[in-house]
Amino acid sequence: MNEIDRREFIRRMILLALGATAASSGLARCGSPSVPTAAPTIPPLATATPMSTLPAATAAGPTPTGQPPAPATGDAYLAVARGDSPTALVQAAIRAIGGIERFVKPGADVIIKPNICVAYHGPEYAATTNPEVVGALVALCLGAGARRVRVMDNPFGGSPEAAYARSGVADAVKAAGGQMEIMSEMKYATAPIPQGKDLKQIRIYRDALDADVFINVPIAKDHGLARLTLGMKNLLGVIWDRPAMHRNMGQRIAELTSLVRPTLTVVDAVRILMANGPTGGNLADVKQTNTIIASADIVAADAYATSLFGLTPTDVSYIPAAAKMGLGTMDLAGVRVEEIGV
Repeated sequence: MNEIDRREFIRRMILLALGATAASSGLARCGSPSVPTAAPTIPPLATATPMSTLPAATAAGPTPTGQPPAPATGDAYLAVARGDSPTALVQAAIRAIGGIERFVKPGADVIIKPNICVAYHGPEYAATTNPEVVGALVALCLGAGARRVRVMDNPFGGSPEAAYARSGVADAVKAAGGQMEIMSEMKYATAPIPQGKDLKQIRIYRDALDADVFINVPIAKDHGLARLTLGMKNLLGVIWDRPAMHRNMGQRIAELTSLVRPTLTVVDAVRILMANGPTGGNLADVKQTNTIIASADIVAADAYATSLFGLTPTDVSYIPAAAKMGLGTMDLAGVRVEEIGV
């Protein structure tokens, strides 16, 4: 199958799910006129292609074609950079997995999603993504010719404006030439989850699906319910109803990941929050690890990050759930991991 970009991959998945929903509704109507007929409300993309023109092979469901090209010979599948400068760590890790040009093409519309969950702690508390890490990614994307680089999150503690400023991310993004975006409620739409078993649809920030490139930049930290917040858990920042994810959390986070399919995951472990997450507030809970993990495989990135906490991938429920769904690998012995001193 020819390579397709992320936007096209997600569009095809949604169209397939909409088609299945419509067919199901039609069958239901034949037997029971009282069955609701409402279809998922996500509108078609401007570049929508009729279902009849889609390659038949896509009917089998998501495939790796929705992800960036595989790493070239000699490139790492997953990179781990360690050193004192967050900017240098980001640059080294991305370079090791093929360079930013592997992910960002000239003219691309890029979204970067850090964790900016609260407005009452600065980055030293390791509740929010290191601003220098975010700024370095913005600069790399623009250097690769991105048309636009937007950075956003939907904080649960305080206003977005206050959280963006308090985290230091707003200043870093501005200095690098990117844009901070307030996630307007008007931009959320209900989208079906084609691979969903427990979660059939979700109200999600539409631009997170429409962007050419979605770069996920969690900070690695303790979480009272999920055990750890890593790449997949960070995706809850693009949905509207986060409490709905607290039941059967591991499986639901994996199913959300199957819809968003980040182009690239960069785990910020410059500082990590070892306890009392996700918000922390005590510097005694923070550990300086000066590490960046990068991979196109979000499952692999999360699997590696568990080791920073003395855990294994199976200790965090959404990691084996996502691996079982075929969204990536948690068997790091089977892929090339490059560890870099910077």
